[in-house]
Amino acid sequence: MFLTGGVDKRTLEKYEREAREKNRESWYLSWALDTNQEERDKGKTVEVGRAYFETDSKHFTMLDAPGHRSFVPNMIGGAAQADLAVLVISARKGEFETGFERGGQTREHAMLVKTAGVKHLVVLINKMDDPTVKWSEERFTECQSKLVPFLKKVGFNPKKDVFFIPVSGMTGANLKDISTECPWYTGPSFIQYIDALSISRLPTDGPFIMPVVDKYKDMGTILLGKIESGEVGKGSSLLLMPNKTPVEVLTILVDDDERNSASAGDNVKVKVRGVEEDDVSSGFVLCDTINPCHTGREFTAQIVIIEYKSIICAGYNAVLHIHSAVEEAQLSVSKTMNLI
Repeated sequence: MFLTGGVDKRTLEKYEREAREKNRESWYLSWALDTNQEERDKGKTVEVGRAYFETDSKHFTMLDAPGHRSFVPNMIGGAAQADLAVLVISARKGEFETGFERGGQTREHAMLVKTAGVKHLVVLINKMDDPTVKWSEERFTECQSKLVPFLKKVGFNPKKDVFFIPVSGMTGANLKDISTECPWYTGPSFIQYIDALSISRLPTDGPFIMPVVDKYKDMGTILLGKIESGEVGKGSSLLLMPNKTPVEVLTILVDDDERNSASAGDNVKVKVRGVEEDDVSSGFVLCDTINPCHTGREFTAQIVIIEYKSIICAGYNAVLHIHSAVEEAQLSVSKTMNLI
């Protein structure tokens, strides 16, 4: 964000001073998105942070999802809104192995973003400037060779859907501009790659659909989400499913800038009239009044078991994530399953 002008130098210097006072000098860069005190004290992202930056040709909304296993449900909520996932891996000796071993967060995050419907994955091999790595091509290749079979296993096509870039988050090497510290890397920088990446646009001519990711109260009911289809404008009359509650759009915010309208692909905050915050839950869908989305009690799903520690049978309890909806579930009938 700093390299693209999303955060100014004075603000970063302020974060650096505050972090130094708490003996957390190396954490200051994360404070641009870790804004609450709990996150800054623990050094862990808890909620999905939102920010944006712009390149010469594109506008990007960034969703900073939690990495710690305690906040995986929040991470899934962020992944459900994404067109592109960026998996940041530590190249430091021992850290990569810890994250990638069975049960590690690297494996879980890669699986979850694919399950959430993300088609493109950029893997940033970070901390290449660490004394245990020293921009070693061998270490980069080692990390890449271990990740590729697993990413292929969870459904990514390594040749088309995945791209690896060696970077240093602390120095900014290979993030915006190509660094001279690794002459063996001949590909684009991170910003150059995502700027040139072609991502299919969501339909703007279909009925309006926006799954609700979060909500809060601020002089009215504010609903957060990503528009998956259609367009919406100020004064539009919509339907909040599944309760069939009619609402009116009062304000539309795209990256905290007030707009008269928004369309498919935009991450928005919508202030509505006609419903109270307590009557809305994550997973509700804001949709068109003429062509509302349908509700259902049954659906067909494919269950792929990547790793399991115990017996899966009737009575097994799980948490079901469908886009931004989260529900507790129990397996009632056990049928033959193919394990991969």
